[in-house]
Amino acid sequence: MAEQYRNQEFIDQIAKRIEEIRLQKGIVQEDIVERTGFTQKQVWLMLSGKSNFAISHLQAIANALEVHPKELLDFDFDYVKHPPTRRERKGK
Repeated sequence: MAEQYRNQEFIDQIAKRIEEIRLQKGIVQEDIVERTGFTQKQVWLMLSGKSNFAISHLQAIANALEVHPKELLDFDFDYVKHPPTRRERKGK
């Protein structure tokens, strides 16, 4: 069940997207450190996909990159197809 809360592939895709935007804009990791107030280690952990960071961190990085947070999530991914909800099973 723990895998449900840490999807490394998803984290890696976000880190890759951050890297793409960062390089396009000519922003170095030290700029992100200065613009967010995070430590160099925190930024490195997030950008290398080693940190399962919070939504507020995602927003701070988006601000540092001068993009909307949705830009950091602009990639394809497969989602889990769940069985019908309880309401659907009961026919309501």
